[in-house]
Amino acid sequence: MTGTPAPRPNRGVIIIEDHALFAESLELTLSHQGYAVRRLPLPEEGGSLATVRATALRANPRIALLDLDLGRFGDGAALIEPLSRAGANVVVITASGDLGRWGGCIRLGARKVISKSRPLRETLATVRRLDQGLPVMTSEEVSTLVQHWRRHREEIEAKRELLARLTPRERAVLGQMQQGRTVREIARDSVVSEATVRTQVKSILGKFEVSSQLAAVGLANQVAQASS
Repeated sequence: MTGTPAPRPNRGVIIIEDHALFAESLELTLSHQGYAVRRLPLPEEGGSLATVRATALRANPRIALLDLDLGRFGDGAALIEPLSRAGANVVVITASGDLGRWGGCIRLGARKVISKSRPLRETLATVRRLDQGLPVMTSEEVSTLVQHWRRHREEIEAKRELLARLTPRERAVLGQMQQGRTVREIARDSVVSEATVRTQVKSILGKFEVSSQLAAVGLANQVAQASS
């Protein structure tokens, strides 16, 4: 005698977002449309991105609406691949306009990336289509974003090559510049003359092919962020 099949688990929508007002707007909009939706709690103290990932996976969502910038928890992009592997349709909703970053999300398995500046009805339409098993991006849109990601990676690799030109001492000076320290402070802490530090800074600018310390620090920060 065949037993009664076990009911399928209710797989709804989860929201992973550290901006409470935006998350509440999403939750209310989707709830009014009849979706089983809940916000994933992000603890004010303790926990880590690994904690958030474990909680999200336990929720077993059909659709996950994910912000990229999760405050003290870091880059939400790290959640895309594990959620996608678990069968969730990940939709990234972000304030970032970096199309290279968007393309990276698509490569990790996100079904779509939506700007937070877009009306909520666009997110609702995306959720509806995913719930119906319909595509939410054309192959051309996917290809365009992935091309942006590739160009972004090429730019970062080129900047890494510039960093590799620095001597160990120049790297140390650059690191202090990234911390906001002045030439005078670097010279005092290193027990060298300010003229020596200025020469080292000039060498860094020359190797980076930039004209200001601000630009040099910005380049170094971009590489560091891409590596994190």
